[in-house]
Amino acid sequence: MNRTGKLFVFTLSATVLVWTATPLLAEKKDTGHLKTIIDPRRAGVFVDGQYLGPTADFKVANKFELSAGEHEVKLIDPRYEEFSTSVKIEAGKTTKLREKLKPVALPQPPFGRLRTVGGNGNNKYAAVYVDGKFMGHVDEFNNFAQGLLLKPGDYTVRIAPTGAAAHEEKVKIEADKVTTVHWER
Repeated sequence: MNRTGKLFVFTLSATVLVWTATPLLAEKKDTGHLKTIIDPRRAGVFVDGQYLGPTADFKVANKFELSAGEHEVKLIDPRYEEFSTSVKIEAGKTTKLREKLKPVALPQPPFGRLRTVGGNGNNKYAAVYVDGKFMGHVDEFNNFAQGLLLKPGDYTVRIAPTGAAAHEEKVKIEADKVTTVHWER
């Protein structure tokens, strides 16, 4: 191909790239970000009632894309008091939320341990609910050294990956034993 032909192909490619990227850029103009700088870092972030993930990932504050406007934010960790606030997200800007949650009294033993096994790497932040209460995400409860400590008894466990069907099952937790919930997504 001669020089004129190469220039034509390059110009055409650049034009197509700009033309196809323009709608994507237009969609982003009505969004901003919420950056969560929270202690503890494993607290779950809920915006307008929807679970988005933990407040931090490997000690780095998470940044969530949200539509511009007012949003209700809830921070939940079973070891701390629940925190709620309203934030205003401005298009093209990042709003920072800094908060230190207040610890609650720790329950006393005996305990059994709940583990989660399954899913895939894309669902490591799938929410784990026990009897309807958010307890954390599956990545916190999925190996031999991890697990959620619960008092002995019967519970309903629901694992809810973002954008996918939830897995729910009833389990019996026994003192000093491990109960495993197997799930696929």
